[in-house]
Amino acid sequence: MKLAVLASGEGTNLQAIIDSINIGYLKNVTISYVVSDKADARAVKRAKDNNITVIIINKKDMVDKLRIVFREVDLVVLAGFLKIIPPELIGEKLIINLHPSLLPLFGGKGMYGLKVHEEVIKSGMKVSGCTVHIVTESIDNGPIIIQKCIDVRDDDTPESLQERIHELEHEAMVEAIKKLGENNYKIVNNKIIFN
Repeated sequence: MKLAVLASGEGTNLQAIIDSINIGYLKNVTISYVVSDKADARAVKRAKDNNITVIIINKKDMVDKLRIVFREVDLVVLAGFLKIIPPELIGEKLIINLHPSLLPLFGGKGMYGLKVHEEVIKSGMKVSGCTVHIVTESIDNGPIIIQKCIDVRDDDTPESLQERIHELEHEAMVEAIKKLGENNYKIVNNKIIFN
């Protein structure tokens, strides 16, 4: 299975995928491209350090460049990519995204980064976590592949909650890629059923 990983920041989820490939947890998986909207993103350096082809995109050429990448891979992984995928590309390829809450809670437009964790704490939730889901035109509303959760502690701050959930994100993303790579699932009524 050939992946394109789209990342805008540190690239820790990218690194988790690279490490899982290198230790053999993700078998028959390769990363063909890392795509970023920021040439100075740490994810770009991680890609170059691992001899992965990097493509830098901007708003003007996003559709054309992504369309070329999508044609050459089996799965597109959004790993901290802060741009919305243009609607005309949704459905051309299977795209997955990681969100730092238990969707459908605390998702949607404007809900990313610390804002999500601030809202979780404000709400009084006792658990939170992360969700890997299939990208659809409706933001953070696609079929859920995997969720991982942790307790929200009484003394949690948005920063401490974010840090603890971030550790889960790596596991969740890698597990989701592995499950999808086994190609043993179906989607029924916006729900993924694994056989």
